[in-house]
Amino acid sequence: MHGPEDQYAAGHIPTDVLRQLPPGTDPRHVVIVRTAPRSYTGPILLTVALASGAALIVLMIAVTLHVASVAAVAVLSATGGIGLTIKRSKGR
Repeated sequence: MHGPEDQYAAGHIPTDVLRQLPPGTDPRHVVIVRTAPRSYTGPILLTVALASGAALIVLMIAVTLHVASVAAVAVLSATGGIGLTIKRSKGR
């Protein structure tokens, strides 16, 4: 057991912690509470969700613009606003 973490894991109290205890404290009744290691699952899932949402929004904008342009071309060609004339030559 080289470091304090190894001593904590083995259930021992390191000497520097024992020195910080008030006089008359029984070390057998001391409970050391440590914070849990940080979990990165939440931030990773949040990043994936944001990236997926942004990609979905861009895709929906592209589909909407495509449908709108197709509808505009159909309406303009049906009302005579857009016309295409092909001139055919009479002879070869």
